[in-house]
Amino acid sequence: MNDDLAALSARIDRTNELLQRMLAEVAKTPSTHAIFVDAGYLYAAAGRLVAGTEDRRAFDLDAEGLIDALIDKARTIFADSRLLRVYWYDGARRRIHTAEQQIIAELPDVKVRLGNLNANNQQKGVDSLIRTDLESLARHRAISDAALLGGDEDLVSAVEAAQGYGARVHLWGIEAPEGRNQAEPLLWEVDSQRTLDLDFFKPYVSRRTAAAHEPAAGRPTRDDVRFVGAQIAAKWLAARGRDALVELLPGHPYLPGSVDQDLLVEAEGLLQYSLRGQADLRRALRDGFWEHLQTQF
Repeated sequence: MNDDLAALSARIDRTNELLQRMLAEVAKTPSTHAIFVDAGYLYAAAGRLVAGTEDRRAFDLDAEGLIDALIDKARTIFADSRLLRVYWYDGARRRIHTAEQQIIAELPDVKVRLGNLNANNQQKGVDSLIRTDLESLARHRAISDAALLGGDEDLVSAVEAAQGYGARVHLWGIEAPEGRNQAEPLLWEVDSQRTLDLDFFKPYVSRRTAAAHEPAAGRPTRDDVRFVGAQIAAKWLAARGRDALVELLPGHPYLPGSVDQDLLVEAEGLLQYSLRGQADLRRALRDGFWEHLQTQF
């Protein structure tokens, strides 16, 4: 009997030791967050806020710049957490990527998930995609926090599913010119709420004019824009010094929103050309900026 008790005690001790090791490993594991963007809500709400219309054909959205700004915003909110990725949910005919969706899908740390578009250009299946991803990531402990940019009441079940596995869901909304653009039941269910205002979206949304549909005259090449990015980086480094560079480098390939906006404005002034809605040129501009800084480190 004494031998049996001794053996049982030894097994309990080993089990406790394993549990302590597991807890120690969990404590060392950094928190992880992901950003979930309902593009239908984003285009409608941001378009109305900045351009005065929900019609996608009437305005340009610099998705790359906006995604970088959302990542930067999340970095300040979840300071001790790392980004898993940005999930971008949109609709497309027969779930075939549009040219714009292909550009977004090629961005680093971005996953495009497509629902369908019906004959009335209404998204179908997007909410279920968001629920599937939120629930799966929470269940597998892949994320501890989810930033959800959306407003549809159908997202309530997605929030509840993620919370059921211990994830915290933070609802991000877009300022509404009047009233609300997010369902109240969704606001009730989330762990926190945050509203992004006009100033946040203004740099990334621009109303189209008739000339915007015509081929651009004098459009700079990617090499031209890359060179300008390097020029601006040299000025930035000379003005701010090496300490600022050391702080900036860990964020590569993303730039803080304020730096990115200053880069865009100065580049447009040097080029005498608008880079709004020009995702490929915006990418070349950032590439040139980063490449110069990295050679100086």
